[in-house]
Amino acid sequence: MTTTVFDDVHEVAHVRIAQHAKLVVIAPATANLLAKAANGLADDLLTSTLLMSRAPVVFAPAMHTEMWNHPATQQNVATLRARGLLVIEPATGRLTGADSGQGRLPEPAALAEVCEAVLDRGTGVADLAGKNVLISAGGTREPLDPVRFLGNRSSGRQGWALAAAAVARGAVVQVVAANVELADPAGATVVKVGTSEELHKAILERASGADVVVMAAAVADFRPTEVSVGKIKKTDDQSVPQLELVRTVDVLAELGANKGEGPLLVGFAAETVEPGPNLLELASAKLAAKGADLVVANSVGVDRGFENSYNAVTIVSENGVERDVASTSKAGVANAVWDVVLQHLPRAGD
Repeated sequence: MTTTVFDDVHEVAHVRIAQHAKLVVIAPATANLLAKAANGLADDLLTSTLLMSRAPVVFAPAMHTEMWNHPATQQNVATLRARGLLVIEPATGRLTGADSGQGRLPEPAALAEVCEAVLDRGTGVADLAGKNVLISAGGTREPLDPVRFLGNRSSGRQGWALAAAAVARGAVVQVVAANVELADPAGATVVKVGTSEELHKAILERASGADVVVMAAAVADFRPTEVSVGKIKKTDDQSVPQLELVRTVDVLAELGANKGEGPLLVGFAAETVEPGPNLLELASAKLAAKGADLVVANSVGVDRGFENSYNAVTIVSENGVERDVASTSKAGVANAVWDVVLQHLPRAGD
């Protein structure tokens, strides 16, 4: 039996895999692999598939901090990013042995969220490349005593989805996270806070260096005037303690009042009205009152908005409704928000 190199050519592994892939994910991506990919080497199945594939590519680097920071690695990363490939920033944490630092592979769930954001768009185009993004997420807690607090039901999932989508679109992402019990979003820097005042301070320290600030956190409007040093207990006389509250700092309004030539400002409005004219009216009023460029409004309640994996929003600007997003995944909502943000950001050369 005579065979030739053209027999069963459609079954050549790197050709078949590359032609059918909708997304290529390399995790972990070693320093060696990044170097090969940057220089177009194809000496094994993986690197041959990379050269063949036209699907979006996500690299999740994992190595010791010194290797990640080495000029050769950084140059290879810059080369890959310039070609439109997504190289996410490695996480910071425990490495091999007793070492810690940047270079840790992100948690699988966090990495999957970035990949979901890429697949949701159907493209790996890094249209936020070069942009610095600051996002607040979660819900603040205002202490009553050492064991109790005033809080809300925000899980931080929408803020996490916004971070994952921004990373997937090439942005440098910082997240100020209030009481979020999720693995840190892959490729983003996370600053953890608890109270509204801590969130206020963290946002102000970072806002001036951002191109976009997205205030997705549910920030408490009120806090107790005093915090009990001990647990507030029931008494024999059946009396009920009276709580005196004061307003917290309105972070979004403060950013809007001092914006000037500052970042594009996006606020969130979580309202308990039904979607429709009333929600639009509340969103438009918040847009004007806070000095924001965009407001993302959604209906929340016991069974919607908070703590769910899906959301539905209306995005408004001073021009009116920019986009209505029907109920979809929070990744889908996040990409819709970034699509609108890009329409409002200055273009290169403007």
